[in-house]
Amino acid sequence: MDASIFDPRGFRLSPFEADLCARAREFGERVLAPRAAQWDREASFPVANYEDMRREGWLGICIPREEGGWGADFRAYCLAAAEFGRYCGATALTWNMHVCSTLWTGLLTDDLEMDEATRATHRSRRALHYDRILREGAVFSQPFSEGGAAAAGTVAFGTTATRDGGGFCINGRKIFASLAGHADYYGILCTEQHGEEKLSRRDTLYLAVPKGTPGVAVEGDWDPLGMRGTVSRNLVFRDVWVPEEAMLMPPGLYFQAASRWPHMFMTLTPTYMGLAQATLDFTIRYLRGEQPGTPPVKRRMYPTKQIAVAEMRVMLEQTKALWFQAVSEAGPDPSKEAVLRALAAQHTVMENAAALAAKAVRTCGGQSMLKTLPLERIFRDSRCGSLMLPWTAELCIDRIGRDSLYEKGEAD
Repeated sequence: MDASIFDPRGFRLSPFEADLCARAREFGERVLAPRAAQWDREASFPVANYEDMRREGWLGICIPREEGGWGADFRAYCLAAAEFGRYCGATALTWNMHVCSTLWTGLLTDDLEMDEATRATHRSRRALHYDRILREGAVFSQPFSEGGAAAAGTVAFGTTATRDGGGFCINGRKIFASLAGHADYYGILCTEQHGEEKLSRRDTLYLAVPKGTPGVAVEGDWDPLGMRGTVSRNLVFRDVWVPEEAMLMPPGLYFQAASRWPHMFMTLTPTYMGLAQATLDFTIRYLRGEQPGTPPVKRRMYPTKQIAVAEMRVMLEQTKALWFQAVSEAGPDPSKEAVLRALAAQHTVMENAAALAAKAVRTCGGQSMLKTLPLERIFRDSRCGSLMLPWTAELCIDRIGRDSLYEKGEAD
């Protein structure tokens, strides 16, 4: 089996984290890697992977132990997700959407301020949510994007919900909605509309919409550059009614979470951390003449190849160190420096995953780009990371520069 991305001894992982990563790596090699090319080639959703994940318990990784799950915290999940991303980026990325529905409703909300009555109601509702996952094997999605600035957290979501007869009526549209047509529930971030008042980010709701609900439609084609197995088509909601019990977070809690638990937006990075590792894994196997599907020809003796591999390893180790520190600091009310570090880690992982893949292509040479080998897919998948909302590479740079030079409330 491949060595761990994060050596348990070197990174001082807990026994639980080390075991979880080993299990994720074994699952990735056995289940995810052999099928990854198929989902990419067909731009089809990895249904078979989810059947195996359901059967082996991976859907409940972040559900608290006392409620029947594995009880992984933020860092433990991120480490396991990086191992998944190493073997199939599309599966890891869609799994993240599902896991966030349990991470946000569990660990994050437990750290936020609520009165006792609100907390009791929330825990009762999330128990129903967890039961759907653990007993029924339900898969959740979490579409952000709407084609505007809402996913970046600067304006209210354009998808709206109005109170109606003990529930909510939802109208709007989500684009790049991963798992569209394949999730059992869509975790929709929308803005509660109060009459003619201007929409406010403070009124963000997080509602679980069953896929068969009248008024829910999946539209558009899906034929992208990379991450093809995510099947991120458009989701349209036309007068979609859900009961009040569909709230995955109490009103106002998402806004509080986004303000006080900003590391919640880093959960896309593990996939690309795994892809970065996969790139170096492939390069070493290829140059040693050990890559399955290629002749046993060694290319490791050339100084140019050795230098390239050394430069790749330096970049990977730099990326791993910063990312590991950032995910280790995740929690409520982080310092300004911790938030800047999280943004820097997000930018670094997304940009370096693509840079490493490009360097691997040049180093390994033309044969490495055959579609029968994984590098060509890794190269395309890695290009997508810098575009991922809410923290795109550009938005990270913008915030790091501004927040480094200005304290809160300062202006020129």
